[in-house]
Amino acid sequence: MPHLLGFSGSLRAASSATALLRALIARLEGKAEVEIADIASLPHYNADHDGGAAVAALLAAIERADGLVFVTPEYNYSVPGVLKNAIDWASRPAYQSVLKGKPAFVATVSGGLIGGARAQAHLKYVLNAVLAEVYPCQEVVVPQAPAKIVDGVFADAAVLDFAGAALDGFLARIAATRGR
Repeated sequence: MPHLLGFSGSLRAASSATALLRALIARLEGKAEVEIADIASLPHYNADHDGGAAVAALLAAIERADGLVFVTPEYNYSVPGVLKNAIDWASRPAYQSVLKGKPAFVATVSGGLIGGARAQAHLKYVLNAVLAEVYPCQEVVVPQAPAKIVDGVFADAAVLDFAGAALDGFLARIAATRGR
C-alpha cells in the first residue's frame, strides 16, 4: 500500500484546507496510508543551520513517502509562507533534495470564487523548481471553501468525488512508477 505525506498550507484550527485534506485522507482508506506533515514546528528557513529536530523529522517523513499531497489556501494571491518555508527546508541540498523526483498532488481552496488557482499555479511552479514530479490533472480548486465545511468536516460531495478521482489517478501513477 502506498504511503503518502499530506501537507496543509494552513495552521488554523478551522482551516478549510485542513478539512479538505482530512476528507481526502478518509476517502483513501484502504488505498493508501497517509500521515500529515507537521509544518507548524519548523523554524524559519536559514541556511546557516540545519533546522534541528523538526526539520530532520520533516525530511525523514518526505523520504519515507511514496508521494506528497498538498492542500493549501491562497494567501494574497500565492502560497502561505508556512508552506513555502517547509518546502524551502526540504529543498536542500539544491537539485539533490528529498523532493527530487517525489510525486506531488496539489489542491487549493479559497474563500473567493476562483478556488486558489493563483496559489496552485505558484505552488506547482515552486515544486517544479525543486524537481518534484507534479501530477498532471485537471486542477482541483475549491471556491468558497469555508461554506463547504459542516461541523468542521468538508462536506461538498461533488468536490470530493472530483478530487477523489484525481487522487485515484495519482495513486495509479505512483504504482506504475514503483513497478519500474
